[in-house]
Amino acid sequence: MQFTFQKTSRVDEQELTKTIESLSDYQSHLQEVIAKGGYDSDEASINLPSDNELIESVMQMTGKKKSPNLKYIIVIGIGGSNLGTKAIYDALYGYYDVMRNDRFPKMIFLDTQDADVLSNLFSLLSSLSDPNEILINAISKSGSTTETVANFEVVFDMLKSRLSSIADRIVFTTNVGSKLHKAGNNNGIDVLNLPEKVGGRYSIFSAVGLFPLALLGIDIEELMTNAVNMRYICVNSPSVENPALVSASILFAQSKQGKNIHDNFIFAPQLESMGKWYRQLMGESIGKDGKGITPTVSIGSTDLHSVGQLYLGGPKDKTTTFIYTQHGGKEVIVPQQTHLGLIEMIQGKSISSLMRAIIQGTKLAYEKQELPYMEIVLESISVAEIATFMQFKMVEMMYLGKLFGVNTFDQPHVELYKTETKRILEES
Repeated sequence: MQFTFQKTSRVDEQELTKTIESLSDYQSHLQEVIAKGGYDSDEASINLPSDNELIESVMQMTGKKKSPNLKYIIVIGIGGSNLGTKAIYDALYGYYDVMRNDRFPKMIFLDTQDADVLSNLFSLLSSLSDPNEILINAISKSGSTTETVANFEVVFDMLKSRLSSIADRIVFTTNVGSKLHKAGNNNGIDVLNLPEKVGGRYSIFSAVGLFPLALLGIDIEELMTNAVNMRYICVNSPSVENPALVSASILFAQSKQGKNIHDNFIFAPQLESMGKWYRQLMGESIGKDGKGITPTVSIGSTDLHSVGQLYLGGPKDKTTTFIYTQHGGKEVIVPQQTHLGLIEMIQGKSISSLMRAIIQGTKLAYEKQELPYMEIVLESISVAEIATFMQFKMVEMMYLGKLFGVNTFDQPHVELYKTETKRILEES
């Protein structure tokens, strides 16, 4: 992964240096959290990638639940309980899975309430006759998330009369002692535990993400190793060599100039869910006490034809991070002799070279409009690069919360809608 900003962030070098230096004490604190280990601090999630006992427990559960016949992994969770997993799945498989009838297991994500989704899921599950074809992973940190519990009850009801010993094909992921944890113990359902201090949006390297990803066949040890490597850089490297420090400082500096929108402009459609994972990470971490930066997700080149006019010609209230890959997969070439012959300049060109031209053209357009941006270039879309990116961004958010002077790890106002929802259901 390459992170660049030097000529395009439009933040004064002295101001950037001063902001970075203001984080030195907090950087030392993060180093102490890692040295101490465990999960006692607010920043506890930073210790997940080096937790060998965690990896061992996940691999044991994976060995117990995975079968050669496994076709569908149903992840039931919402927000931090599924966004990170979906981001990695979509990046590596999910974006193309509809075109791959031969690739299993596939993941199905149930988050919000939708009767049509559940009805269609019932049709799919009706075709199953072997319990080993399915694995249900219900995830709720608190163990009492309304959407998650409702979806689980519906799915369980779909399957209980069709498949014997369905409890063997369920795993709960939750806090120790939660209602979901107790329900699992009472019903013979296996449970994976979460550290109390690890919030959902920082939980991708916990059992929340590791277990379903391991079931999918993803090398979680490679995932964790690369997260550890990036963690070291983000916590120990000084000044401009540290992407998390620099990115947080630029976003903070630009916000003081009225640029309170951070647009992740992603030129790889399979990474759209990664953008949505980051949207929650920033939204819940920074948006409080009347402060915050609004995170948005744009996909190139699609959104150049939907919001490009706004971005280039509208209010200058955004800082952009362009995200793209250095190398794609298999090369595809536009025929030398095209059928329509409408655009001669594309003839014989590779699809990746066309995208590179679009990216370069977009950056030049931003520069001419004096719009600030940073760049993240992934070597490829791989387990290693994804782990590197996600760890970078989680540490970035810790620094950014410190700069804003907010509690990066709580989300008190999310409880407002939950309280009102439960009150309405009780009264209806």
